[in-house]
Amino acid sequence: MQAGKPVLYSYFRSSCSWRVRIALALKGIDFEMVPVNLIKDGGQQFSKDFQALNPMKQVPTLKIDGITIHQSNLSILKKVGEETKLTWAQNAITSGFNALEQILQSTAGKYCVGDEVTMADLCLVPQVANAERFKVDFTPYPTISCINKRLLALEAFQLSHPCRQPDTPTELRA
Repeated sequence: MQAGKPVLYSYFRSSCSWRVRIALALKGIDFEMVPVNLIKDGGQQFSKDFQALNPMKQVPTLKIDGITIHQSNLSILKKVGEETKLTWAQNAITSGFNALEQILQSTAGKYCVGDEVTMADLCLVPQVANAERFKVDFTPYPTISCINKRLLALEAFQLSHPCRQPDTPTELRA
């Protein structure tokens, strides 16, 4: 096993990468960030160097303790196509939020499951950002909105936010 600082290959807007950044921040794990632009030059994830690291050609990719871990969901949006992406994303997010809002009625405290941050919260915040990006109406989701607001006030969520990443375009920075 290798020792040393973990390395996260990430794209600022990737919700999957964001979840990993939140988890690392919550655990106080110092890491090196290597930006992988999913758009520039046809997608840097398709370079030979990155393919050698991650044959799936996706972010995030985390190298930690001699292990390389990867996962993503951008490929689904590419398959849906540009002309139907907004409608597809709105329908998928709304379907999930309808169920989640109902579930939260019995599980929520300050956060999704009680008063401690859980994996559910790490998933919620990036998904809410996706919903905002795809112009989902939040009127039917007061619990989701309230929990998201509380989570965004926490330092780990602020530090890991896409608008504060080294590869965030200037016009999208906080």
